[in-house]
Amino acid sequence: MSHPIRLLLASIALAAAPFLTQAQDAKGDPKAGAKKAAMCQGCHNIPGYQASFPEVYRVPMIAGQTAGYIVAALNAYKKGERRHPSMRGLAGSLSDRDMADLAAYYAGLNPSSLKSVADIPSAPSAQVAALLQKGACASCHGANYDKPINDAYPRLAGQHADYLYAALRAYGTSGNPQVGRANAIMSAQVKPYTRAELKAMADYFASLPGTLHTPPQAKFR
Repeated sequence: MSHPIRLLLASIALAAAPFLTQAQDAKGDPKAGAKKAAMCQGCHNIPGYQASFPEVYRVPMIAGQTAGYIVAALNAYKKGERRHPSMRGLAGSLSDRDMADLAAYYAGLNPSSLKSVADIPSAPSAQVAALLQKGACASCHGANYDKPINDAYPRLAGQHADYLYAALRAYGTSGNPQVGRANAIMSAQVKPYTRAELKAMADYFASLPGTLHTPPQAKFR
């Protein structure tokens, strides 16, 4: 491992400490979360559903996502660190217990019918491989980008490409009251990349088999 990458990983570990503690504390009740999920289902439980404001992209799949990451994301919306009008309004109405319960519920939606995810992902193009190595993406998001090294980090494999691209761009956006994400780790990560490079990485992550999915609608009727 090169010296610059070792320094990057060390800085990530230090900066991530508060998020890791938050994730470890996120112990919710999935049964309680199922009863609270009605506010989420209108967007996150409709296959292919697109957000229309402030940007158009498919809303992310959160079923099967790590619980700690869901809690961290909701807290970031509540605090305004993630700038998205409707998500901030929704997250602002949630207590810490609500967030933990919803996270436990969605993290637990992992049907046994899903195929196990291989540790070794399909090989990317030489261009994308260089981009991934440059960012040391697997060092946090884990094997096949579906097995993050800690519950605080998200699964990326199989997530919608247009959402991933919008999220990556948001980490590099400032001064916009409706779009952007204030996260020191990811903001530093995206800065060296062009938008075309971010899109190429998003497309690759989306192409991988993963745990994330949209639950059948009948499950919620």
